[in-house]
Amino acid sequence: MSMKTSKLKFKERIKVQMKDDFMRESVANAQTRMYTNRQIAADKLGNWEQWREMGMDIRDHVLENLDYYLHQLSENVKNNGGQVFFARTASDATNYVESIIKAKNAKKVVKSKSMVTEEINLNQIIERNGCEVIETDLGEYILQVDDCDPPSHIVVPALHKNRYQIRDIFKDKIGYEGSEDPEELTRYVRDYIRHDFLQADIGITGCNFAVAESGTVTLVTNEGNARLATSLPKTHIAVMGMERIVPTFEELDIVISLLCRSAVGIPLTGYVTALTGPREEEHLDGPEEFHLVIVDNGRSDILGSEFRDILRCVRCAACVNTCPAYRHIGGQSYGSIYSGPIGAVLSPLLGGYDDFKDLPYACSLCRACHDVCPVKIPLSDLLLKHRQKMGEEKITPFAERAAVGAFNIINAHPLLWDKTVKIGATVASGLIRNGKLPLQMGAISEWTEARDLPQPDGQSFRSWFKNRN
Repeated sequence: MSMKTSKLKFKERIKVQMKDDFMRESVANAQTRMYTNRQIAADKLGNWEQWREMGMDIRDHVLENLDYYLHQLSENVKNNGGQVFFARTASDATNYVESIIKAKNAKKVVKSKSMVTEEINLNQIIERNGCEVIETDLGEYILQVDDCDPPSHIVVPALHKNRYQIRDIFKDKIGYEGSEDPEELTRYVRDYIRHDFLQADIGITGCNFAVAESGTVTLVTNEGNARLATSLPKTHIAVMGMERIVPTFEELDIVISLLCRSAVGIPLTGYVTALTGPREEEHLDGPEEFHLVIVDNGRSDILGSEFRDILRCVRCAACVNTCPAYRHIGGQSYGSIYSGPIGAVLSPLLGGYDDFKDLPYACSLCRACHDVCPVKIPLSDLLLKHRQKMGEEKITPFAERAAVGAFNIINAHPLLWDKTVKIGATVASGLIRNGKLPLQMGAISEWTEARDLPQPDGQSFRSWFKNRN
């Protein structure tokens, strides 16, 4: 799966998702539950705004000194016996992983959940070499079994499926014969893929944060699958976005505290795993080889742009869990592995406006995401910057640019504005019938598709106000 998950146009995707009543109910319930749990966890921690300030300062400090920390990290990984590869592009990263697969003559790879490996379409590269790849995170595994269904949430990828759908998927695909009970489903998958961990030649993970001072890769999970994927295969490959660094374990403690509370509303997830290089001689567990692939894939360009703040993101999905647009259209409407406000900002930056120019408009600019982001990313401001940039680069439709240009001219001249609204009120009173215009076109037709226009009385507000007094 690549970052782009659908060939349908944005509005077509929305129409499909809006008809999925279960998805919309599931998303609404999940948003309420996760938002509430996040607030409870933040209140229990105390001084939440100070924690957010610390998180923002840590992430900003890393971005301002990224070259230094990347060098320190890579040197320490090498000192620990690992190998480091800097991948400028997605293809550089996948080619490197492919070279390891070929060198090891690998036949099976187990993977833990990783957004950056989805971003670079790593699974497809693995499979083209005749190597089987198994997603071991339960949510990702459900989607993989269901013919690589796209994720609908950054943290809970299978949020759009209910237990009955999952039961039927497992029944059709992997021979499950039990009930829809979540615990029974989980036990079955756990037993079903256990042999894959034992047979795998390579384990691949992402990296929540790398600690520069020690060369440590940390993984934050709830299921323990990442520990099996990193300790049983002889080779471990960690793939990380170049910005996912903290200077020391002291900063790691802060950002993980923010991440866990913001993502799932608990002080700490089931497993926080710190991995420092390959297995040492006196140890029984762990890989014989460790490779760290540090992916740029456009991040350097973002770092030097007005969108740099987005690189502070810790992938907690708190913004997704509070977004009213996401609540109604669901994650798959975004057509990207990154959904919600974070996806609306990040997808056009990494994937380009050709594929994702509609996403900055999937936002009401309510700024709710500002209040919940643990590292204070001004997401709605960045979405406005996208809209401004697309307008300046003439990416937005000509009719839209012409309408806005005409509005700006009229709005800048009071007399012209007064005459225009009077004429508009008179014309509208004769045209609007039963809440609709006789000619439905452009943005007005989309707006009135689900609502009626008020019936005007032929007066502008200014005229009505003057006459009233």
